[in-house]
Amino acid sequence: MNICCIGAGYVGGPTMAMIAYKCPKIKVTVVDLDAKRIAAWNRGPLPVFEPGLDDVVAKARGRNLFFSTDIDAAIREAQMIFICVNTPTKMYGVGAGKASDLQYVESCARRIAEIARDDKIVVEKSTLPVRTAESVRAILTAQKDGPKFQVLSNPEFLAEGTAVRDMEHPDRVLIGGDVTVEGQAAVNALVDIYAHWVPRAKILTTNLWSSELSKLTANAFLAQRISSINAISELCEATGADVDEVAHAIGTDSRIGPKFLKASVGFGGSCFQKDILNLVYLCEHFGLTAVARYWEQVVIMNDHQKHRFTQRIVRSLYNTVANKRLAVLGFAFKKDTNDTRESPAIYVCKDLLSERAKVAIYDPQVTPERVSLDLGIKDLAAGGVEVCADVYVAAKGAHALIICTEWDEFKSLDFERIYGEMNHPAFIFDGRNILDLAALRKIGFTASGIGKSNRE
Repeated sequence: MNICCIGAGYVGGPTMAMIAYKCPKIKVTVVDLDAKRIAAWNRGPLPVFEPGLDDVVAKARGRNLFFSTDIDAAIREAQMIFICVNTPTKMYGVGAGKASDLQYVESCARRIAEIARDDKIVVEKSTLPVRTAESVRAILTAQKDGPKFQVLSNPEFLAEGTAVRDMEHPDRVLIGGDVTVEGQAAVNALVDIYAHWVPRAKILTTNLWSSELSKLTANAFLAQRISSINAISELCEATGADVDEVAHAIGTDSRIGPKFLKASVGFGGSCFQKDILNLVYLCEHFGLTAVARYWEQVVIMNDHQKHRFTQRIVRSLYNTVANKRLAVLGFAFKKDTNDTRESPAIYVCKDLLSERAKVAIYDPQVTPERVSLDLGIKDLAAGGVEVCADVYVAAKGAHALIICTEWDEFKSLDFERIYGEMNHPAFIFDGRNILDLAALRKIGFTASGIGKSNRE
């Protein structure tokens, strides 16, 4: 079998690399319009940072894994085509601010319909609203005498930072298809690919619509847990409770469990907010107003948490940060990734800059160019932003240290050295609750974290 994947981003590249690595007899070609991105996949450094991904790509690239800008050739040769393009929140027209923008998915479907000369299995890998497959199928089958297409839904459940491990040892693989004989044959063809390394008991099959909706629902439930514990963190700060202790206490209940109960400055990434807003839009479309408002509150709480964190910083620094140097540690939305999409750090930095602070940023994987784009500042220096080579440069002369990403290296810094380099009194605001605040206070810091009372 030949597989073509349209889209060489955070989903397409790693997923296809793993399939090629585990299935050496299947030729996998990843195509993209972005020649620079394809060149990076071919020669490195890879455009996507994931622990372990370099090794997986190196073992399969040139053997049965290929990256190309020749989209038409890859479509013609493939029996199975994965659509892994971006589906951002639509920012124009009907559904602006909530609905998914499906223009790239539609463009892929039209290109496949135009180029294909024989029957194909088309797999939705991008996160899509329920019943998108109906539109994709309509485009593919517009020509009555053309080839036949089967459309499958195979949503990804990868967590950035652990994507390689998630693909090697998934909780489940979900495949949705038509209940027709042809549809089930297509489903089985994709099941057989994953069965090279995933136990068949973990490969779940459903109808198309259940598969599409399951992805949105999974992300909504995970985000809901984060917003719930973040709401409790505000109550903890007001009452003197410790949010970590509360989370541990409730997490030992087998009905609740401990995962996604870590209070923080807020969730980010490409999926959670986008998928919840899409779910809200779908509920509104079907007239389910109460359901829509319920899920919308998850996003509202997340936005509140990001701005509340910044407000706490300003209040602690004597109600002004104007012309103060503030070191922001971490700009990616989570550790072990270079993805900054919807990162809380972006909002924290923008809020601080609006208060006329001087912001010094350090992140081990995010480039100055990315910071410039995300903050919307072409000249970083003129805009009051410095992107630093390490933590110690960022902290030099700073009034406060602000942790926005839970990178492991931030847990083992030489804080006595940092304290000596900073302006005094020196503050630490731990937006990820990864530090020992009591130990930091002994050094001399005024240290606080999300869900930690100022009464301590």
